[in-house]
Amino acid sequence: MDMTMETSRKFVEVLASDAPAPGGGGAAALVGAIGTALGNMVGSLTVGKKKYADVEAEIIDLKAKCDALQKELLDQVEADEVNFLPLAKAYGIPKDDPNRDQIMEEAIIIACSVPMKIMELCCQAIEYIAVFAEKGSRLAVSDAGCGAVCCKAALQAASLNVFINTKSLKNREVAEQMNAKANAMMDKYCAMADAIFNEVKAGFGQ
Repeated sequence: MDMTMETSRKFVEVLASDAPAPGGGGAAALVGAIGTALGNMVGSLTVGKKKYADVEAEIIDLKAKCDALQKELLDQVEADEVNFLPLAKAYGIPKDDPNRDQIMEEAIIIACSVPMKIMELCCQAIEYIAVFAEKGSRLAVSDAGCGAVCCKAALQAASLNVFINTKSLKNREVAEQMNAKANAMMDKYCAMADAIFNEVKAGFGQ
């Protein structure tokens, strides 16, 4: 089921249930899309304003990138569900099945792929939001700050969906490669999101 086609109320109800999906990965993707949209909104409120004519072309280009990014993040909600199902099935394989370990390894790597993608997309979003916060309409700068916070939360949430799976991988080399990539994204972009938030907050004398 493509949960992005449901109402937000329905999404939350299913999220709270014992259904295997959506879970943390799908929720992270949705929050990331919302954060990206908040940044994009700043762009929408900037374009066409004489005060920002000198940055309009840049903002229009950035908005187009955010339009695509929002869609891609929303697509990850369903993708996370699809990619989790093989792992859910693998857990049901009897432990004495000689093929279980190999099937589990493959399923875990597949399950990691979407949260890693969500992390990458959230990193892009934070970079774009930094520009909206710097050059966009001052009347909507709080929304850029909100967007940065949302994308940071989505980035962190997606990372946990990577780490819970890499912990179970028997191939520790592959696991550590994925962990290192995830942690590198966290180190750089959580700090960037914090900087956006703090700058926006400081602009309000706080």
